[in-house]
Amino acid sequence: MVLALLICGLVVVLVAVGLFVFGLRRRLIQRSGGTFDCSLRWNVPAEPDLSGKGWVYGVARYNGDRINWFRVFSYAPRPRRTLERSAIEVLSRRAPEGEEELALLSDAVILGCAHSGVRLELAMSDDALTGFLAWLEAAPPGQRVNVA
Repeated sequence: MVLALLICGLVVVLVAVGLFVFGLRRRLIQRSGGTFDCSLRWNVPAEPDLSGKGWVYGVARYNGDRINWFRVFSYAPRPRRTLERSAIEVLSRRAPEGEEELALLSDAVILGCAHSGVRLELAMSDDALTGFLAWLEAAPPGQRVNVA
């Protein structure tokens, strides 16, 4: 009986520590500022896929001429993807349809992009979209920027 209580207590402590580390990691990512909630779907096929599969919830952070994208449910201290401003090409903008509405945040707008030849989709709020497009357009002189 004592062993069972000890194991249960240990499991509760490990779960609490794990949740604390998730929260601490998110605070450390947001500490430098310039972050926004952003779901990502990488390597999207040319024909639209409205099944809601492939979306990963994350946090994006502006970092000079790059955007660092971090998965929310991860312990990794480094970004999962890094998007260079000069390599991003905005192709389309649309509202979530079908099962995508369930996979994304309620106020999300989907931005179809290409990054170095790879098709991807970013889902973010209207406010984050305005900031993202302004960041793209604010590229230094001489950089090619394509904003649809």
